[in-house]
Formats: sequence, C-alpha cells, structure tokens
Amino acid sequence: MSYETIDVRPVTKRIGAEIFGVDLTKPLGNQTYAEIRDALLKHQVVFFREQEIDHEAHLAFGQAFGKFHTHSAVKGLPDHPHIVQIHADADSKYIAGDNWHSDLSCDPEPPMGSILYMHTMPEDGGDTLFSSMTAAYEALSEPMKRFLEPLTAVHDANPVYKAIFPDIDKQYECNTHPVIRTHPETGRKLLFVNSSYTTKINELSKTESDAVLKCLYEHVKDPNFQVRFRWRPHSIAFWDNRCTQHFAVWDYFPETRSGFRVTIAGDRPF
Repeated sequence: MSYETIDVRPVTKRIGAEIFGVDLTKPLGNQTYAEIRDALLKHQVVFFREQEIDHEAHLAFGQAFGKFHTHSAVKGLPDHPHIVQIHADADSKYIAGDNWHSDLSCDPEPPMGSILYMHTMPEDGGDTLFSSMTAAYEALSEPMKRFLEPLTAVHDANPVYKAIFPDIDKQYECNTHPVIRTHPETGRKLLFVNSSYTTKINELSKTESDAVLKCLYEHVKDPNFQVRFRWRPHSIAFWDNRCTQHFAVWDYFPETRSGFRVTIAGDRPF
C-alpha cells in the first residue's frame, strides 16, 4: 500500500506501524485522515511520536474517525467528558489495563478504537503490548476454527468494576458476542474473547467453557502475534479495538505515567 501524505513504517510483519510526516496539533486534510485509517486497518495499531497535543486537538483527531464512545464505568474529565485520564503514580493501588483485554467488550457495541496520548512517562518501563486477534485466529487449526465458529460468549463488566469500585452500588454492562468475529471493514475473521471481560461460552458446560477459554487466553499471549510499544513523552497509540487486545505493563512503580484517552464508537459484533 502506498501513501501520499504520510510515512508509514511497519514495526512487525503482523501488527503495528509508526506514522511520520503529520502534525496532530493541527487539522489534517481528508486524504491524510483517510490514509491514517487505511494504515490502521492494515496494521491494527499505529503510533505517533513527538505530538504535544492539547485536549481540543485530541478531540478533533478522534472525531475524524467517528463518534465518541462513552465509557460505561469510568467518568471522563469534568470539562471534556469524552476524555478519560490514564494516570498512575506512587499512590496508585492499581492501574488501568494491566491484563490482556479488548476495551469494553462488555458493551452492546464495543468501541471501534481508542487514541491514547501519553504526556508523562517514567524514565524506564511503562510499555504497552498489543496482540493481533486476526493473527491469533489464523494460527488456530482448522478443526478448532470450525468448533469455535458457531459459539457465543458472555462479556461481563461486573467482576471487573465491582472489584475496583466496591463501594458503588451499580450494575455494569453484560452482553453476548460471537467467539469468532468478522471485522466490519476488512472482512477478516478474528478471535473475540478476552480474559478481562469474557466469563463463559454459552453453548458449553462450565467445565468445558473454562477449559476452552483458558486455552484461548494462553493462545493470544503468543509473542508471534504481538508488538511492544516503548512510549516516550508526547507519544500516541491509536488501536483498532475490534481486532486487537492490549496489555499495559506496570513495571515503573513508584514513578508517574500519565496521559489521556478518547474512544471511538463501534458497532455490534457479528
């Protein structure tokens, strides 16, 4: 694929690319936005360096790719409800995302993608790993693909957020999605279960479901499906949440890692 307005440099063969030649502090032309979307669809997660954006620029960039998705459990900033702060420091008891997950797969229409801007990073550590669920699906044996194809799974946010917010009396999203999803833009099939939100496969007994999910959760950890992004201050990651999982590494305590995220609305998996 050739690009006229951006410089796209793949990081691995299966997933991840860095994009150069754009200034996200300024509005971009329609062709540039289209080429960034093409790069995202091809590489599943794209990275930008040295982009010191403010909230307005962050929102403007996100809006170019769709409507915003409101987080079903975490509130946004008071003045910018579509922006969620991602922050950890010496006082943190937990961090967001330190396990393999697809953002808010518990929602009826999980997000299309997220754009994370990190302005403050520890001297060392704080990387994010991304895993390709199309690569994970394609690596399955044909009998396993046929077995998983008709199955559906429950994605339940309650075990996650009731553990984090035990004092809040609230029911969180819980929805059923196919175990094998089709990407709505590329048409590629992919594995759509994750250890954060997926609690059971509906068509199997509990023993069978637990065994199959455990197998799949281990499968997606294969480094052959992954890219590891080493953040620097004012870096941005934009991932296609429909076909990736990610893992934020908390290896920098008690240093500070801080930034902001906007999330783009998606559609019901099929």
